[in-house]
Amino acid sequence: MSTDFQQARVALGARLRELRASCPGGRLTGTQLAERLGWPHSKIYKLENGRQTATAEDLRAWATATDQPEAAEELLSRLNGLESHVRSWRRQLAGGLKPVQDTINAEHQRSTTLRGWQNCVVVGMLQTPDYARAVFTRNADLHKSPRDTEAAVRGRLRRQEGLYDSRKRYHIIMWEGALRARICPPSVLAAQLDRLMSVIGLDTVELGIVPFAAPLKIQPANAFWIHDERLVLVEDWHAELWINDADSIALYLRAWNTLRESAVFGADAQRLINDARRALNIG
Repeated sequence: MSTDFQQARVALGARLRELRASCPGGRLTGTQLAERLGWPHSKIYKLENGRQTATAEDLRAWATATDQPEAAEELLSRLNGLESHVRSWRRQLAGGLKPVQDTINAEHQRSTTLRGWQNCVVVGMLQTPDYARAVFTRNADLHKSPRDTEAAVRGRLRRQEGLYDSRKRYHIIMWEGALRARICPPSVLAAQLDRLMSVIGLDTVELGIVPFAAPLKIQPANAFWIHDERLVLVEDWHAELWINDADSIALYLRAWNTLRESAVFGADAQRLINDARRALNIG
């Protein structure tokens, strides 16, 4: 968990403690507040000490239970600021996969130049429906989230309309492992690799592959997208990071450019894709 995120969560907890102590009817103990809310006392402790992230419902309930409902708007503003940096998959996926796709689609629509890095699966911008369906199914299993797979697939494919928008440019780099990961049946992966071959040559897309044998200046770590040098989205197991401070964006740009130095393009990239295709032993 990032230091900035944890500091913001601790600050929110301190504000919650202040509201409990300044209750108009007299200071409430943690036990008394827990009884009013119908919560275990441990939840009060964890929220006030930055050990647990409050939900919007938690904050509204806290403001009401401390007889200060007018504080709810301030608390929600603090929560929104906190989650603008770290958005847990548990929270994002509570309503299913499609809302996440809709949020990402909005950012793609706002962006003109996008740089992407992916080390383990084909990037969403270039996925076929069947490949996307397999990825979404695996992620829903992992996060135990609602299964709105078909709606999520449609959302992801809608984002791919940007590939044919002459105003946009996509600079995408993938590790060779993304071409070979058996996240789906071999026949689906074969069709996905055929799709990658068809993308090479699009005016809006630069596709590079970092070969297994390429010398690496940095490790091929987490996937990320850089939007117009104003926002970076980073994927981790527990959360998605939304990064908008200039220094961090500059760091990710350096990382992307460094990874790009190890990539091959054009005919060399096509050869790597064909090698992965032949390894499937499918006609």
